[in-house]
Amino acid sequence: MTGTWDAAAAGVLRLPSGRLVRGRGLRRPLPSGPTPDFSVYLQSVEPAAVTWEMRWVHWPDFLLPTDPIDARDALEQAWRRTESERVELACWSGRGRTGTALACLAVLDGVPADQAVAYVRRYYDARAVETPRQRRYVSCFWVG
Repeated sequence: MTGTWDAAAAGVLRLPSGRLVRGRGLRRPLPSGPTPDFSVYLQSVEPAAVTWEMRWVHWPDFLLPTDPIDARDALEQAWRRTESERVELACWSGRGRTGTALACLAVLDGVPADQAVAYVRRYYDARAVETPRQRRYVSCFWVG
C-alpha cells in the first residue's frame, strides 16, 4: 500500500467519495511519476507483464467483457483498492472500455447507473464509453 494518485495527474478521475482512479490508454507510454499498485487491463489479448499487480479482463474492443462475472469481480476489487492504493484501469485507447469500467466504478461509488456515463464524460473524457452496448452495460450495472 503506497497511497493514492495526485488528483491533478493526467487521466485521474475523482469519484464522489473522493477516491481516485486513473484511466489510461495503453497505446501511449506509461506516464511519468508513480506506477500503479494495481491495474485492471481491459483487452482482447493478454497484456504484457508489468512490475505491479494486475488483472486481465478479456474484453474485445467496442464490445463487452466475455465473462461478466469475472469483469464485475475485477471492478469491485479495483473499487475497493482505490480507498488506499493507486489503481489504474486501461484499454488500448483509454476511452471505450476504460470509460465503461470507470462508469461502473462510479456506480459502485454511489452514482446512479443512469447518470454514470455522463459523470465519466464530464470528469474523465468527453468521448468515454463509445458504443450503445457499453452505455447499456453501465445502465444495468447494479450494486449488490
